[in-house]
Amino acid sequence: MSAFLINDYLKVKEYKNLPLSLPRGFTVTAHTGCEGTEENSLNFLEKALSLDVEIIEFDVSFDENENPVLAHDTPKGGEVELSQAFDLISKHPNVRVNVDIKETTALDKIEKCAEEYGVLDQIFFTGVKDEFLDAVKEQTENVEYYLNVNVNKRKAKSSDYLREICDKVKQSGAIGINFKYTGATRELVEYFHNEGLLVSIWTVDKEKAMHEILSLSPDNITTRNPVKLREIINGRTNIS
Repeated sequence: MSAFLINDYLKVKEYKNLPLSLPRGFTVTAHTGCEGTEENSLNFLEKALSLDVEIIEFDVSFDENENPVLAHDTPKGGEVELSQAFDLISKHPNVRVNVDIKETTALDKIEKCAEEYGVLDQIFFTGVKDEFLDAVKEQTENVEYYLNVNVNKRKAKSSDYLREICDKVKQSGAIGINFKYTGATRELVEYFHNEGLLVSIWTVDKEKAMHEILSLSPDNITTRNPVKLREIINGRTNIS
């Protein structure tokens, strides 16, 4: 075993012996394609909805007729229609849905589709970048959203930097920040919590990273391996 793998093994062993305290309302999000399924597929939806997770996530783009479909990139035809996804989700009223928007062509159709299938109160947006904000505000009225931010970890312990991005999130009207796990710091999580904002971190797939990010006590972790993450939580958790 390489020195790198040995170090990871020892780190995981160390974390397993530490108690874990998570905020009330903490959630696990099953990333699209979780547990070895195809991304944005019906198989993924069925699998994710069968798991012990609070939230499932998938990507939404628009086809040539501006109909919302599950796709990360430009649709090529044959994608799962959003209406199919919402039809399945309507049978699971306790599961929330992270709709990761990849473009803003017709966001109002997402909201209308959610209303039609009775899942509007279950959905929220991520993928909301600065350039998407105006469209989100103009085209949807009843969908909450996180602001996606590229966090600089080297700066993320500085109170000035944290104040800057926190103000940005507040001014956007978002309920919190959504960012890649490599930018996560305890200082950021605590700062945002003190400001009444939620912290959602993606995409945490490896065991060592799961332990590390859990120890920061965010509000949500998105992962392709939700079963493993839930096992770790059940072994360490103490929800305050």
